[in-house]
Amino acid sequence: MIGARKLDHLKIALEKNVQSRVKNGFGDVTLVHRAVPELNKGDINLETTFLGRKINAPLVIAGMTGGHKMAEKINKNLALAAQKLNIPMGLGSQRAAIEDDSIAYTFSVARDAAPDAFLIGNLGIAQFCEGYGLKEAEKAVEMIKADALAVHLNPLHEAVQPSGDVSFKGCLQGLKKLRSLNVPIIAKETGAGVSREDAVLLENAGVAAIDVGGLGGTSFAAVEHYRSDKRKLAKTFWDWGITTAVATVECAKNTDLPIIATGGIRNGLEVAKAIALGATSCGFAIPLLFKAKKGPEEVIEELERIMDELRTAMFLVGAQNIDELKEADVIIRGKTREWLELRGVDCREYANRRT
Repeated sequence: MIGARKLDHLKIALEKNVQSRVKNGFGDVTLVHRAVPELNKGDINLETTFLGRKINAPLVIAGMTGGHKMAEKINKNLALAAQKLNIPMGLGSQRAAIEDDSIAYTFSVARDAAPDAFLIGNLGIAQFCEGYGLKEAEKAVEMIKADALAVHLNPLHEAVQPSGDVSFKGCLQGLKKLRSLNVPIIAKETGAGVSREDAVLLENAGVAAIDVGGLGGTSFAAVEHYRSDKRKLAKTFWDWGITTAVATVECAKNTDLPIIATGGIRNGLEVAKAIALGATSCGFAIPLLFKAKKGPEEVIEELERIMDELRTAMFLVGAQNIDELKEADVIIRGKTREWLELRGVDCREYANRRT
């Protein structure tokens, strides 16, 4: 049942336009150009750290799939790229394999293909409201020898799908159950963003990082519009949420946690903008999913393109490394500025860091 649903999700994502009609917000963000950058582009260093691990670039292959035969090839190809480029990789929800060991291989193939990569397991917060605990979390971690566990927050998706798990009461207590897990917990939204209020609650619950999973990329309401009998309900909420740019600022300004900006990011320039707004890394899903259907070489080529675009953006703002990029001047305009200023953020602070 769960595996069939996951296969539906994967096929729809590949065959239908399920992108949010609202952009991710980075179109409102402009990095201030430096005509005299005073550095050599060839000397720019993309290396950074991710939950204590040194990685080659601030990029993450976002968790996408698992639980069915079609996912095996995709996860293997993504993992081969993660291993080659030394960047983290997430897996899709492992719930199906927790309940049916026979499909665990569709997840564990990632560790087989990437023995040294930083792998992120994945379970849903709703399950921790309904009986899951440390035992299931440990099983998910052991399945792929995970270096971290993402707990995905998906109330929108659950609300618009048939028989969705809509009881989120006690979800923060569910997260607190995992404090003794031997790997860090990443709280991960799945397309509707994380507000400043929830970021603080998540930090207090003990998570080690937040993946904002903002509005602007794949809409799971759109996915459900194509697969469920709740088409009208799902269509109404197709564009619900907080954009990735806004969520990045809200989470970064109100917690001390590493922030992963995921949600409609498509190129290295948007990565640079996200990092300048406070992200520590950026996640990619749909663009890599299409490449992973073909092979690992295509995934690697796409990620290397993104890295070169990031390096170029850093050159043009005079940032030799990721720490310097975090201090680049940024102009925030349009609806993103309107939202942030209504929420008490002075956008002029971002525009005048180097004066």
